[in-house]
Amino acid sequence: MGNTKKLIFFDIDGTLLDHNKELPASTEKAINDLHAAGHYIAIATGRAPFMFPELREKLGIHTFISFNGQYVKVGDEEILTNPLNDTELIRLTEAAVNNDHPLVYMDHLDMKANIPYHARIEESISLSLKFKHPAYDPSYLNGRDIYQALLFNTAEEMRPYKESFQKFDFVRWHEFSTDVVPKGGSKAKGIEAVMNHLGFAKEDVYAFGDGPNDIEMLDYVVNSVAMGNAGDALKKQASYVTKDVDDDGILHGLKHFGLL
Repeated sequence: MGNTKKLIFFDIDGTLLDHNKELPASTEKAINDLHAAGHYIAIATGRAPFMFPELREKLGIHTFISFNGQYVKVGDEEILTNPLNDTELIRLTEAAVNNDHPLVYMDHLDMKANIPYHARIEESISLSLKFKHPAYDPSYLNGRDIYQALLFNTAEEMRPYKESFQKFDFVRWHEFSTDVVPKGGSKAKGIEAVMNHLGFAKEDVYAFGDGPNDIEMLDYVVNSVAMGNAGDALKKQASYVTKDVDDDGILHGLKHFGLL
């Protein structure tokens, strides 16, 4: 027998938040209604934890997968941490500096850039994510767990990195920026950890996403929903394709599965 209480994961950008980084009114109400119905709501994002505290507060969500699965919390408890290999990160930094490709280092508390300013950092972090250009601290990678780095270059400039750094996965999210995460780390690993920690069966887990970093998550979850604004590869992976995020996509998907 399935549980009447379900565990539901939502990506942030392009899923909970629309194309203008706003929370649609229908989505906010839907999340509140899910809480009221007794379901367990969680976030699964590529973002760092410090990039969405207001959203967690507004939606009353206290469980999250961040950095595409590298740092996972249930309430106040860290249940999964998977930092980048520090020796390889130093080697990556040396290669990037030689190529004039800036880096941003991210832990669960903050992010710092290894150069004072770069237009590509400005364009991707400030214009796309609406965050200030990170402060300059090239030593931020020393003596702390770095869960994700951002490498600023183009797709054409990636090949030598992929060939040389086998312990990392490189996930492009912007024309000028790629996420650097531990090899094999994914939102799916984070979901598995939360599911096991909370004692949910796989058939009682749902996930909504829209981006390339959601492919493993939607492949892992039985009840998987791709937003209407997702790419074709993700839509093929999903058990259901809902409407666009701007067209009440979350509400539509939840209704399809009878969750609301």
